[in-house]
Amino acid sequence: MFGIGMPELIIILIIVLIIFGAKKLPEIGSGIGKGIKNFKKATHEAKNEIEEPQENENDEKEDKA
Repeated sequence: MFGIGMPELIIILIIVLIIFGAKKLPEIGSGIGKGIKNFKKATHEAKNEIEEPQENENDEKEDKA
């Protein structure tokens, strides 16, 4: 994973803990989780919007045939 091992991850977590403090970490984590959830939802909706017109076009072509 990009050459990041356990020691590097621990150092990063300690730096984040020092910068934001222990009280802010749960808020940051939940914010990141909500952001990822919204991103997945938006990409899924966009994919459905792209696929629906193609399905409708196929149905119309079959009706005409």
